Amino acid sequence: MPADHPPARENPMNTDGASATSTATALAEGVWTPVCALADIVPDTGVCALIGGRQIAIVRVGQGDTLYAISNYDPFSRAMVLARGIVGDRGGIPKITSPIYKQGFDLRSGQCLDEPSIVIPVYAVRLQAGMVEVLAGG
Repeated sequence: MPADHPPARENPMNTDGASATSTATALAEGVWTPVCALADIVPDTGVCALIGGRQIAIVRVGQGDTLYAISNYDPFSRAMVLARGIVGDRGGIPKITSPIYKQGFDLRSGQCLDEPSIVIPVYAVRLQAGMVEVLAGG
């Protein structure tokens, strides 16, 4: 990690409770929100969805239907970029690497693999009849 990059910080775009939209209601109530078809996500890449004012990265690992959902916010670069990261694994741990400063994040827990004190939010994700859905509240 470059010595000149800024320290990690919390997401300033976190808008919990700030929106009156139906997606914000879905977040608060823990409703599954359809995002896209599985076929719309190229294997070993991510896409971003805006759900209740939150940018959520949905990541497809491999050729199958293994999916993870994490915050799109990179606390090191302070940018919404994780959906554009490099997908892979480190010692069998599925991860995404930030495209900016290259920190890796465990897709299961959100924990930074390079600085374990940093954890980003993770969300439940499922596949229903070929459609990817995210549970981002509750």
